[in-house]
Amino acid sequence: MNVKRIRLIDKSFIGVLAVILMFGLLILTSASLSINSDPYYYLKKQAFFLVVGIVLAVVIIYFDYTLLQHYSAYIYGTSLLLLVLVLIFGNEVRGTTGWISIGGLPPLQPAEFTKILLIIAFADFLARRKGQLNNLAQFLPCFAFMGLPVILILMQPDLGTALVYLVITVAMMYMAGANPRLLGGLILGLLGVIALWIFLHFQYGMWLPLDDYQIKRLAVFVDPYQDGQGGRGAGWNTIQSLIAIGAGGLTGSGLFNGTQVQLNFLPEHHTDFIYAVIGEELGFLGASLLLLLYAILLFRALIISSKAREINGTLIVSGVIAMWLFHIFENVGMCIGLMPVTGIPLPFVSYGGSAMLTNMIAAGLVLSINVRGKKLVF
Repeated sequence: MNVKRIRLIDKSFIGVLAVILMFGLLILTSASLSINSDPYYYLKKQAFFLVVGIVLAVVIIYFDYTLLQHYSAYIYGTSLLLLVLVLIFGNEVRGTTGWISIGGLPPLQPAEFTKILLIIAFADFLARRKGQLNNLAQFLPCFAFMGLPVILILMQPDLGTALVYLVITVAMMYMAGANPRLLGGLILGLLGVIALWIFLHFQYGMWLPLDDYQIKRLAVFVDPYQDGQGGRGAGWNTIQSLIAIGAGGLTGSGLFNGTQVQLNFLPEHHTDFIYAVIGEELGFLGASLLLLLYAILLFRALIISSKAREINGTLIVSGVIAMWLFHIFENVGMCIGLMPVTGIPLPFVSYGGSAMLTNMIAAGLVLSINVRGKKLVF
C-alpha cells in the first residue's frame, strides 16, 4: 500500500481506542487482584492477547479489504464450519458449549471470531442486492443467510451472541438500503412474538430454546429479588452489581478500594460485570468517561463508514459499529439492571482473549477501510 495512504489514517480513532485499551487494562488490574493467587494473572493474559491483537490489526490495515469479497462464500462456509465444530468438540463453560481448546493454548470462542467473518460475508451478500431490498420476498434470503448461524449459536445455547448477530443483520440491511418501514415493522413483530413466547412459557410452560439458568435470568430481569431465593439465586449478580454502582457515588471509592469488588461479593467482576467495578471504584464520573470514549470511537467509525470508497466498506464498518454498540448497550444495561444478564463482554475492557482478538481485528478492518477511503477523514 502507498505510504501516503497510511498518513490519512484516522488518528482520532486510534487515539481514543488507545485510551480505552489503557483504561481497560487499569480496571482489569483492580478487578482481578483478589481472584487468583497471582494478582496479575488475568492482566498478563489480557496483555498477551492485546499484543497479538495489535499485530493482527496492523497486518489487516495493510491488507486490501476489497479482496475479501472474492472469497465471501468461503468465509461464510468457514463461519458455519466453526460453529458446527464447537457443537461437536466444544467445552462447556457456565452452561454454554462455546469454547474449543487446541493443544496447550488457552480456550478460544469461535462465535466471537465468526462475528467478523459473517460481517465480511454478509457485506458482500448485501452489496450484490443493493436496490433490491424492497419487499419481504427480497428480505428472506438475507434472513436465511444470517438465520442459519443464529440457529447454530442458539444450540450452544448462547442467547447473548445470537442477539448480537440479529442486531448486526438489521443494521447492515438498513445501511444497504432495505425498506425501513418493512424492516422496522418486522423488528417490532419479532419483539412481539418473543415477548408472547416468553409470556406463554411462564404462564403455560411453553418450550423455550434456552437452558433453565438462562430462562431464570430473563425472569429476574424485572425484579432480581423474585428469583425464588430472595435474591440469592439468579438475581444475585444483578443485585450485587447495583450495590457496587450505587456505592460508587459521584467519584467512587478509588481504584483497588471497592469493597464489592475486592471482597468478591460481585461475581464475574473481571468479565461480565467489569462496568460495575468502574462504577464502584471510579464513580459516576469514571463510568461516564468510558461511555464518552465509546461514543467518540463509534462516531469516528461512523465517519469512516460514510467516507468508504464503495458499498462493501460502508457495510463492513456498519456491521462493526452495530456489534460494538450492542455489546456496550447490553453490558452496561445488565450492570445497571436495565437489561437481562446475557454474558456479553464490554469491548476492549472485559477480560477475554477471544473477545479482545475479535475487537482488535474489527478495529484493523475499520482502519483498513479508512486508509483506502475516497476522501481524507478529518
